[in-house]
Amino acid sequence: LTSIDVKVPGDISAATFWMVAGICHPDARIKIVNVGVNPTRTGAIGVLKSMGACIYYQSERMEGSEEVADLVIESSSLEGTEISGDIIPNIIDEIPALAVAACFANGTTTFKNAEELRYKESDRISKTVKELSSLGASIEELSDGMIIQGTAGLKGGVCEANGDHRLAMALGVAGI
Repeated sequence: LTSIDVKVPGDISAATFWMVAGICHPDARIKIVNVGVNPTRTGAIGVLKSMGACIYYQSERMEGSEEVADLVIESSSLEGTEISGDIIPNIIDEIPALAVAACFANGTTTFKNAEELRYKESDRISKTVKELSSLGASIEELSDGMIIQGTAGLKGGVCEANGDHRLAMALGVAGI
């Protein structure tokens, strides 16, 4: 084996939590540097932008064979939407974070066709509904997703992620 130098960009899935934190915070502008923005992985950005999120790329570049950019996120006024169909496989791991964003949107956000969430580290549909409800979210469980009535905020509380790192991060963002 021969060693080589490789730059590994930041994971867009992990960056989604910080994007939601910046979007939902009333006075934020954050920059996340060196994030992989391969179009097959940026579904969460597309969903958030469709809701009205202010997200834009800076310093777009190729590093090795990967598309990379710095992401700039600003506080945003979000609108509810339906998230279903072909986009779901591209955002399946980001749905708990997107559900937090939906709590701050005006109107209704519906997630459908996401039954795979029931078979992750936890039943992410049931747990997301239960934990966000405990924080004041108006949220209803569906067999394949959830319906969230945006309330423009959440209240404090105690949550349990049951060892599910994505749920823990989403709940941490909800606490911000």
